[in-house]
Amino acid sequence: MQDIILEARHIYKSFHDPVTVQVLNDITFSVRKGEFVSVIGKSGCGKSTLLYILSTMDTDYQGELLIDGERMTGRTDAALARIRNEKIGFVFQFHYLLNEFTVLRNVMLPGLKLNKYSEAEVEHRAMERLEMLGIGHLAMKMANRISGGEKQRVAIARALINDPHIIMGDEPTGNLDKRNSEMVFEIFRQLAEAYHQTLLIVTHDQSFAENTSRIIEMEDGRIIRH
Repeated sequence: MQDIILEARHIYKSFHDPVTVQVLNDITFSVRKGEFVSVIGKSGCGKSTLLYILSTMDTDYQGELLIDGERMTGRTDAALARIRNEKIGFVFQFHYLLNEFTVLRNVMLPGLKLNKYSEAEVEHRAMERLEMLGIGHLAMKMANRISGGEKQRVAIARALINDPHIIMGDEPTGNLDKRNSEMVFEIFRQLAEAYHQTLLIVTHDQSFAENTSRIIEMEDGRIIRH
């Protein structure tokens, strides 16, 4: 059981506004180390809601969530924030880079926040990840001076800075053209294969999903295939 990175056990979620609507219904699955998993399903099926719970950002649900064998349910916001920063890397549809900083500084920020390494070491680690993704030459550019595809690669480097147990993505190719989408997919595939990085990616892109190692399909708040 050691290699299970993420486990959801009987997760239920309802919204009350003003009537109660069940959004997630008995979600149970696990993700092992090095798996590249995609989550698919029609809009409104609960994919993003599930991702917010799995990423510990939404704590209002029934059931249990375990990350790296540790129970997340019932922890304080501060404890969850630290776990998020240390164990989860995020890649969203929008890169959320800070324009007033260089590419290098953007990648360093979660590492500085974690406060585990010196600033010099965080900078070294950030450069390593930029080089790994083929964008080391952009390190000193301002974040608003690079292309959309480059920004998403910077966002991936930033997600990797703290050696997360799992990278979670919410439509990470949703804003990219075909070429850049394929490039991002290829980066994820290499991370899984060469570095045993665990990935859980919510996507609308069928061809992206079909090339991942496993598909979790959702319909009306339930998992119908995993």
